[in-house]
Amino acid sequence: MSTPERSYKTSGIVLRARNLGEADKIYTLFTQDRGKIGAVGKGVRRATSRLAGKLEFMSEATLTMHRGRNLDVITSAEIRREHWAAIVAPAGFVTANLLAELVDAFCETDLAMPEIYSLLRGALRALAGSAEPAAVVPRFQLRLLGALGLAPESETCIRCGLALAQSAAWADVEAGGLACERCRPYRADAFALAPDDVANFRGLGAIAGGNVRPATLATAASARAVDAFLTWHLGKLPKSRKFLDDLART
Repeated sequence: MSTPERSYKTSGIVLRARNLGEADKIYTLFTQDRGKIGAVGKGVRRATSRLAGKLEFMSEATLTMHRGRNLDVITSAEIRREHWAAIVAPAGFVTANLLAELVDAFCETDLAMPEIYSLLRGALRALAGSAEPAAVVPRFQLRLLGALGLAPESETCIRCGLALAQSAAWADVEAGGLACERCRPYRADAFALAPDDVANFRGLGAIAGGNVRPATLATAASARAVDAFLTWHLGKLPKSRKFLDDLART
């Protein structure tokens, strides 16, 4: 049985970091080859560190790693893409935090998920190029659920199986999809979707490739439905969601 090499390279996006001791940091990285991992940046908080400035929030870097007993150690990093200019504004920063929180919450440690890596990378690119960063969120959320195998059914009624076609529908969160008029959930008016909203809901999730473009904007009704499905699967409202909503109100 072969043992893995002690040193390896991978591409990774910084989801979060916390201080360790006097000069180190522990990073949560989402990598292309291993999915979510924890890693230590030794001495990164020193001004003379070669890693300083290369592991900022939501930066994508080519990383050289050394396998450790509990956490791997980052020995070098070369920036591939950094999005600080886009996320330094409040709307961009809060949106980026929501993306990071969702990937961190839904993805298991040391499980490669290349589709979600491409999705996150595309979402950051879209966020950087959008005057309204929050417009990326509904599309990202629905595609994240799809990549996890949790996509809501939107072509046929989740209860009776009849085609929804161009009719109105209701988000049946507990059942996992859209319901027709006959199977409409009790007190479901908060998640009612007009025919145009149903088409919009389908369009948000039906994308090929790894790009998340804000061109297909979510309607208010479909965005509410996407939020409801995501919150149901997560089991709670994401912390960053409240900040994003507060920012929108101000």
